[in-house]
Amino acid sequence: MKKTLLTIAMVTALSTTFAHADTTINGFASIKAGMTTSSDESLYEYSDELDFKTGSLFALQIKSDLGEKLSVTGQLLGRGSDDFDVQFEWLYLSYQLSDNLTLNAGRIGVPFFKYSDFKDVGYAYAWNIAPQSVYSGVGFTNVEGISLYYTTALGDFDTSIQVLYGSSSNNNPIFDQPASTDQNNVVSVNVELSRDWYSFRAAYVQGDISVTSNAFSPLTAALFNTNVPGFQALASELDFDEDKGTFYGVGVTLEPGNWNIVFEYNDIGIENSFYSDRTNYYLSAGYRLDNIQPYVVFEREDHKSKDSIYQPYIDILPPQLLQPVIGIVAGQEFDATTVSAGLRYDFHPSAAFKVQYSSQNNKTTDNRIGLITVGVDLVF
Repeated sequence: MKKTLLTIAMVTALSTTFAHADTTINGFASIKAGMTTSSDESLYEYSDELDFKTGSLFALQIKSDLGEKLSVTGQLLGRGSDDFDVQFEWLYLSYQLSDNLTLNAGRIGVPFFKYSDFKDVGYAYAWNIAPQSVYSGVGFTNVEGISLYYTTALGDFDTSIQVLYGSSSNNNPIFDQPASTDQNNVVSVNVELSRDWYSFRAAYVQGDISVTSNAFSPLTAALFNTNVPGFQALASELDFDEDKGTFYGVGVTLEPGNWNIVFEYNDIGIENSFYSDRTNYYLSAGYRLDNIQPYVVFEREDHKSKDSIYQPYIDILPPQLLQPVIGIVAGQEFDATTVSAGLRYDFHPSAAFKVQYSSQNNKTTDNRIGLITVGVDLVF
């Protein structure tokens, strides 16, 4: 109900300001196609059948300057993967407290990554697919809340600091089963320093995570109902009930001459849960040649399952409960490297054609998957 009232209030603000404010409308779109190179294989939601929906999207961003340091911004986004069901990705009010400090309130993006603010704007970067090892590593991208954004000079570095607080809810499947997830008391701190042709950033996010899903809820209920304290303790390790989740991320961007080199690393974990401890990173390098930019990307994902959760119960837990527990915990194990090579061609001032080949070596299943994607990214 709270989110509905927020949306109604801010949509009303947007709709009533057009006649009284300086309003700008911008947009971006991606038209992409892709398919894996092997039959019965899938990667990044692409299969071995040519797919024009998964990576395609269309968005409009509306900003109205209301005067006296107040503005309102909304971004409508429809993704092909969601049958282009349009929704507000962002919807917030901004008030400029001073020349260097801005307060935002509403639905706000969480600055997990270097390109968090425009990861959907494919035209903003060279890749045809942003490195999924990092950019698909979290289950939510925005919150309903408030943030403070501060800019200053720290020595010779231009510095920005963003502090955020809020909450969100979403539906992301777990083990291909529907799941309802709540992220409460989300706190984020993001710092970025830039100078000349290089920049550094660091981000920290934490929140209380609760999940309801048929993927594990029946099993945890069965363990709780045994009335055996040890089994109930195991159930609490499998459950997500206001468990603390943390995200640590760092990044470096180097742009000497025509080079564009980006490195991002993150570490993700959720306490008192079967969620694996995850380390992800990528290193990307590209070189601009007029309107052409070839690039390569190396990615690593290392997700370690928490086998210690069930090991004390191997000899005492009934098989009908032990095997599902092992399956859930071990299912979080993932170890993979991905190498990609691609090309961006700016054939128009507002459009870029891209092609990319990615090869993922899944060491957990001893399997290699290839993926080819092509597309056009637009801004208008």
